[in-house]
Amino acid sequence: MTSATAAGVPPTPAAPKSRKSVTGTRKTVAALFLLPALVLLGALVVYPIGYSVVRSFYDQSGSFTGFDNYEFLFTDDGIRTALKNNIIWVVFAPTVATALGLIFAVLTERVSWGTAFKLVVFMPMAISMLAAGIIFRLVYDQDPEKGVANAVWVGIHDTFAESSAFPKAHPGRESPLVAQGGAFITKATVHTGDTVTLPLVGVAPDQMPGDAKRAVAPQADPGRITGTTWQDFTRGKGVGTLGAPDATELGYPGMKIEAVKDGKVVEMARAGDDGTFSLSEKADGAQLRLPASNFKEPYNGLDWLGPSLVTPSIIGAYIWMWAGFAMVLIAAGLAGIPRELLEAARVDGASEWQVFRRVTVPLLAPVLAVVIVTLMINVLKIFDLVFIIAPGSAQDDANVLALELYRKGFSEDQPGIASAISVFLLLLVIPVMWFNIRRLRREVRR
Repeated sequence: MTSATAAGVPPTPAAPKSRKSVTGTRKTVAALFLLPALVLLGALVVYPIGYSVVRSFYDQSGSFTGFDNYEFLFTDDGIRTALKNNIIWVVFAPTVATALGLIFAVLTERVSWGTAFKLVVFMPMAISMLAAGIIFRLVYDQDPEKGVANAVWVGIHDTFAESSAFPKAHPGRESPLVAQGGAFITKATVHTGDTVTLPLVGVAPDQMPGDAKRAVAPQADPGRITGTTWQDFTRGKGVGTLGAPDATELGYPGMKIEAVKDGKVVEMARAGDDGTFSLSEKADGAQLRLPASNFKEPYNGLDWLGPSLVTPSIIGAYIWMWAGFAMVLIAAGLAGIPRELLEAARVDGASEWQVFRRVTVPLLAPVLAVVIVTLMINVLKIFDLVFIIAPGSAQDDANVLALELYRKGFSEDQPGIASAISVFLLLLVIPVMWFNIRRLRREVRR
């Protein structure tokens, strides 16, 4: 014991040693290594943000306008449409992509080829937004011969709804038929024992049904009404007889013929492969009508890139790209779940759905939060897909804030409004980032 301690005087504390990092690096040296990164961060992030904030208070000519640019954000129709679409994006795109990722991750755990499936689902992440936009511009093409989406949709539609084989057919010269709306009806009534010819033209030879056979003239039947409907056209000037089937002319197989009396259909028949048909005595005194269903245009699918469907269609392309990202992260979280908990739930009598809903999903909550927050930040900045996929006629309907920022800044030369949009986007991202930082800090404390 020293004399100072004995006298009751506390000892003088030793001078603090200079603090070092865990790796033993001095703070000065660490700061020098960080300096280039900090300079780049300031030049490429901090300065542009500050400049955008300042520029948002000035108009196109450089005059100070206060908050006029921000007021414009909530009064301009284009920007309000962009804001509405951004809300749709934030609500649906991350939710659906995360849900699909969760389903894929859980189901692929149970199959032997799960790794190959994950590779296929994750592969779109290797494609740039530009390439994905071009791909889906073709996928959503209106023509079913080119666009995959409409090819599938038309195939499903035609499975349940009959398509007409004669959309261009119409009466020719000296025809016994006259137009009645979209249908064609005979000028005169028919009677039992009559033979009726219903010639049409307008169907290209290569568009005739494959089961069409050479047209045959109707044979009279005393107790019935017989007739023929066919393509009354033979190539070559002056070749063939008008109003009578010739050797090279084909019948209209499957053509519907209705017998109409006093505005009511009393009987109906379908033409055979050679165009012939027959009606009973019920049709006596009726007019024969070829209904409009024979001539309706073939179903051409949906206008995926039209005003009403363009935003959901582009969101579909985004989900195609990012569902794999969600699946991989969730699968990694799923691999870290103790299997004993899942087995214990099954032993206690829980069904697979209960295990999934009450054990798997709660344990994956931190991972799901990471995925959803990441995708929310991502969709707030979405630009590439909208710019590439949406055609010019529908781009206003698919507009988002990032695209509107580009338009105002580069196409319309309004840097003040573009800067205001960028600041507004930053303000929208900050709460999501703040939530993510808080969640990460909670995870660290655990």
